[in-house]
Amino acid sequence: MKDFAYWKKLHDSDNLTEFNTDSFGQLWLKTKSIIRKGLISEFIEKYSIKLTANSLEGQFEELFLILQSNLSQSDHQLDLYIKEKNIQTLNSLDRESLVSELYKLRTFEWGGNYQNSLDKYLVSQYVKTQTIISYNTLMSKFEQEINRAVQGYVLNSWYNHWSSILIEHIFKSHPSILPTVGQIKSVDFFINNIPYDLKVTYFPSEYLRLKRKEKALPVELTFLKRKAKDLSINFDKKAKGSDIYYEITEKLRDRNDQVSQSVLDQLKSENMIIVNEAQHNPKTLAKWLYENQGEMRFGSENRLFIVLIDTDTNNFSNSWKLKRNFEILTPTINNFLNTFSSKKISDLEINFKYPGKSDIFTALTDVIFVLK
Repeated sequence: MKDFAYWKKLHDSDNLTEFNTDSFGQLWLKTKSIIRKGLISEFIEKYSIKLTANSLEGQFEELFLILQSNLSQSDHQLDLYIKEKNIQTLNSLDRESLVSELYKLRTFEWGGNYQNSLDKYLVSQYVKTQTIISYNTLMSKFEQEINRAVQGYVLNSWYNHWSSILIEHIFKSHPSILPTVGQIKSVDFFINNIPYDLKVTYFPSEYLRLKRKEKALPVELTFLKRKAKDLSINFDKKAKGSDIYYEITEKLRDRNDQVSQSVLDQLKSENMIIVNEAQHNPKTLAKWLYENQGEMRFGSENRLFIVLIDTDTNNFSNSWKLKRNFEILTPTINNFLNTFSSKKISDLEINFKYPGKSDIFTALTDVIFVLK
């Protein structure tokens, strides 16, 4: 029988594949989720378990050794306790009030080019730059630029944090889900005892660009610039690409004629074909998401991806609003989970490579598409 140290080494090295099929490995993860001062004391009291170790790490190992001696009983006890704690957590969350707060955010702008790395943006833009050597010039940037960048970062981070908690709430309310009580790296919950990490994202613009290129379709911005020229639509050629995209598409809408609308319809139709293909073959998109994840956040754990797509705009730029649209999120996620247990492991397994790493990684994954 594989011991505590074996499973700890696998988990610490982010090698989670064996946890998918080994009941003792799954027991190790579940036990780890209750290794918190209040939780472990409550659990051992509930089931009259005596521990001699004083440290949490020592109690973790000692408790696991006790539990693995009767796998079936221990698994049942852990599942029951975790579900009881989950119900308490779910009942303590004022879901309706929190959703209402999220609807107060009207724009989703990071305020910089680094999005999730505000420090890099501020240092490159205002510290390590040859254009700002004057203290007074730097001070003047706070009201004009820096405060806005910081505010955008904080607001967006707040929105992402609480919307993610509410989305997890949907999963944890479903009978097929066994959540983790305490946080475990790379595991948010279990489905049929298999551990999964939940990732909420948008339809990737780079994936869209790649698929357009494979279909010999022009880059979206190139297409719009060409159409703007044909229709004598002026735009700021010195602006950022995203601003040019916005200006041209807005001017096309404002013209409100058949020719302009046909340009927008063509672009949307081409992009929706790519989205529909991804829906029919989610493994392709899931593999791309693994292979194109950020280096600092690299992981090969099992993942369930929620891909949000608001088709109101050609480039799906309003997809961020779907993070709070529980009228769509809840039934879509529940419908997915209702049929998930019928899927075979082979339906979920992918192999992928990652730049700079020699290994071929294996993971179980699937994609939930949420469309509006």
